[in-house]
Amino acid sequence: MSSKDLPFQYDIGRRSNYVGRGQETQVENIKAYVCQPPFPTDKAVIVVHDIYGWQFPDTRFVADIIAADGYLIICPDFFLGKAPWTPNDRWQNFGDWLKHRDPMKVDRTADIVMRCLKEQYNVKKIGIVGFSWGGMAVHHLMLTNPELKTGVSAYGIIRDSEDRYNLLNPTFFIFGGKDHTISQKQVTLLEQKLKEYCTVDYKIKVYPGQVHGFAQCKPEDMKSEDVPYIEEARLDLLQWLNRYLMF
Repeated sequence: MSSKDLPFQYDIGRRSNYVGRGQETQVENIKAYVCQPPFPTDKAVIVVHDIYGWQFPDTRFVADIIAADGYLIICPDFFLGKAPWTPNDRWQNFGDWLKHRDPMKVDRTADIVMRCLKEQYNVKKIGIVGFSWGGMAVHHLMLTNPELKTGVSAYGIIRDSEDRYNLLNPTFFIFGGKDHTISQKQVTLLEQKLKEYCTVDYKIKVYPGQVHGFAQCKPEDMKSEDVPYIEEARLDLLQWLNRYLMF
């Protein structure tokens, strides 16, 4: 089975024509995409890509939206040069592929990028947003890195750790109601445990009828009935960042 055969995965094969507004650069040994906001700022957002990597047009599309709202955006290659997943890869090989791209082993990369933001761009506040694989990385970093003032995890959660509920700073979790990779039972468990153990602000929101990856869709790839939910998710994401980074 290839990526295009998955019932829960949107088809990425025809969506490769978006050209980002930012530029590719190098941060020490890490390649990265950087997009400047329309006015000077000392606030930045790290965008963590999904399995399709740091050059995936859909991720850059959302990164540019966040930049336009007033944030310096950096999307590093968290795979550190390892090949991203492609639509032609077979899902029976996914487990082996993932072993070499662990979303819970991103701390050093995050530290390098944060140091760059502070030293080269004079950033004072840093948030983080991640999608799918990147959502898991965000969940992990919000448990380990107190310097990240806030985080947004889109359809990605840590499942195999009992210590995954003690968030250090405000975190927003976005899910699709028809996401076959994250069950409603898992979302309910997350909500119950955060209520029990979490001492900072958090939010969990499920968008009806939406599949895995929905929040990254570009306008030309949206079904008419999904447009309100996709636009709502992006607005919610921006409002969450603004609440904890802008003021």
